[in-house]
Amino acid sequence: MVSDINFLLVGNSRLHWAKYSKNQSKFFHTKKEQKVPQNIDLDQLIWASVGKLPNFLLKKENEIRTKDIHLSNLPDYFGVDRALACLAALKNIKNPFKKDLLIADFGTILSITKLNSNGSIIGGQLIPGFLTQLKSMEQNTKNLKVPKKYEVPTKDFLINTEEATLKGVINSLTSVIKNSYNPLGDILITCGGDSQFLTKSLETSNKNIINAPNLVMEGMIIHHLSVIN
Repeated sequence: MVSDINFLLVGNSRLHWAKYSKNQSKFFHTKKEQKVPQNIDLDQLIWASVGKLPNFLLKKENEIRTKDIHLSNLPDYFGVDRALACLAALKNIKNPFKKDLLIADFGTILSITKLNSNGSIIGGQLIPGFLTQLKSMEQNTKNLKVPKKYEVPTKDFLINTEEATLKGVINSLTSVIKNSYNPLGDILITCGGDSQFLTKSLETSNKNIINAPNLVMEGMIIHHLSVIN
């Protein structure tokens, strides 16, 4: 039996952690400036990074890189988070009709990645993420501010400025996914920090939309277990 293993994905804005023990996985997230959580042995920590490294030492030999992940047509320059999400989707998502897998990762960047049922990467799109768009609007205009509450407006056209800002950003993110998603040929998997909030705007009666917020971390666990077994 595999003993307890801890994992870390260094994101652009947060640190994402996973603990694997007795075939069970637990996930949590911290801010970059926070201290290392208790009971984390940095010498044994398995990690990957898509953002600036934190101020504690990570052992290079424990790093998972894109080139370590074996998927067909996967370029080395692909973000390791996208590669790990593809690996997890391929292994964990039931796909009896051999549809393509369309992964929408709602993080600092909305990354959309498509692969076929055999695990071959087809390609993707990159779009500024939810908070990235809101912060950009605040930084580049005089009167727009990042809304304090993130509630999806039900109306299409709003008088309130905060609601109008939210609606516009949400529509920009969900519309690009809807334009890329073919329910007849694809299974849509959403993941990432903002996925549970934004998936509500994508939900329909179609059952081919799956929210797996910790998909990338699941990919880290799958990859590591395949290496040591």
